[in-house]
Amino acid sequence: MVKKEQLYEGKAKKVFATDDPQVVIVDYKDDATAFNGEKKGTITGKGVINNQMTNHLMRKLEASGIPTHYVEELSERETAVKKVSIVPLEVIIRNLSAGSFSKRYGVEEGIAFEQPTIEFSYKDDALGDPLINDYHAVALKLATWEEIELIKKYAFAVNDFLKKTLLECGITLVDFKLEFGKLSDGTIVLADEISPDTCRFWDVKTGEKLDKDRFRRDLGNVEGAYQEMSRRLLGK
Repeated sequence: MVKKEQLYEGKAKKVFATDDPQVVIVDYKDDATAFNGEKKGTITGKGVINNQMTNHLMRKLEASGIPTHYVEELSERETAVKKVSIVPLEVIIRNLSAGSFSKRYGVEEGIAFEQPTIEFSYKDDALGDPLINDYHAVALKLATWEEIELIKKYAFAVNDFLKKTLLECGITLVDFKLEFGKLSDGTIVLADEISPDTCRFWDVKTGEKLDKDRFRRDLGNVEGAYQEMSRRLLGK
């Protein structure tokens, strides 16, 4: 596979074309941002950890029947993935109250829900990724009803898988964000990443935060938290 010109650079990743029009290469960066890019910094080594953790989990999700964009890990930071057009909905699954949910509804963090919740936000940096419901998404032609139902089904299945997998590592999965994309034939697949950048991970016993909240909230030892997640999940 030949790496060609850069197609895109986002907050955490670069995307490159290849000699296969259906495949692109994702290169994970160490750059960190929060609050829609207002806070910027670097988390040394996070690109490597996020790349390897995402690939590890995507391979397992594929094996459990959830289609993903994963093709092949090329190096510590680079992975070949299927080219998709991203559905402009961020899908957030919450198992406990935390972050913007707690702030929005005035509840303390750490309340366990009887059932996981799901919410969508409209992927648009200029608008600040506002919350959006199914009807809005269909009205704006971001997705069809069938696509939304399939995305929900996959998202809850990812949650079930991740909760079980992480609990075996002594980690509580608090909440996480997913993105989905469409292949050239319209097939919906899981895309983007699953990492401490996009999930809230709390130690089961101590409640210690092992994710990007350490960067957002200036809690210190940000690199150490990412390394601890790598150690527990990947054994390295």
